[in-house]
Formats: sequence, C-alpha cells, structure tokens
Amino acid sequence: QVQLVESGGGLVQAGGSLRLSCAVSGRAFSGYAMGWFRQAPGKEREFVAALNWSDDKSYYADSVQGRFAMSRDNAKNTVYLQMNSLKLEDTAVYYCAATWRYGGISSRLRSDYDYWGQGTQVTVSS
Repeated sequence: QVQLVESGGGLVQAGGSLRLSCAVSGRAFSGYAMGWFRQAPGKEREFVAALNWSDDKSYYADSVQGRFAMSRDNAKNTVYLQMNSLKLEDTAVYYCAATWRYGGISSRLRSDYDYWGQGTQVTVSS
C-alpha cells in the first residue's frame, strides 16, 4: 500500500515562506511523477506544481510561478514544495499526489494521479 504523508504546513504572514514535505512509502521511490495540489474553502482542488521522475523537470501553475519550487530527495523518499513570498490567496489545504502511469512524466490533471496524501493546512495572514 502506497502512503503519502504531508507535513510542514502552518500559519505564516504574507510575504513569508514555508516548506512542505511529502514522504512516500510502500513502493519503490523510483519511476513515478509527483504533484502538489491545493484546495481552498469552497473551491475546486487545483494544480500547483509537478515534477517528472524521468528528467527532473518541474511545472507550475501561473499563480505560483517564480515563488514556489518543487524538489525531490531520493535518499529520503521525499518531495518538497518550497513556498516563498506567500500571499493571502495561497491559503488552502495542500495535497501531494503520485502517479506511475506515464513513465515518470507528470501531469497537471488531478485524475492522472493514483495516490494522495491527507493534506496539510497552509494559512497566510495579513
């Protein structure tokens, strides 16, 4: 059974930074792509960032481009989302997700991911 466990969320002032972590267990860490999504109250879950296994390329939503960075530590079976210059509108529950479907190529679509974490709350205050 694959498990994804997020951590690192919390309360931060606008302009501040947080780093989210997502630890993966239950399956070999290699060969899959990872994504981060978020869901604000009353809104659909939306794409934030994704990372290919195959070539380490990362992709970002326009709203976080230049402020967020996704990375991976293979030795720790963990992916990270570094979030800088946080804005009020970044407040949401953040979820990590994993997919093995496409040979290590990531996706911006929720439906392409097979495994999800439980989410971690990020609250940005003014």
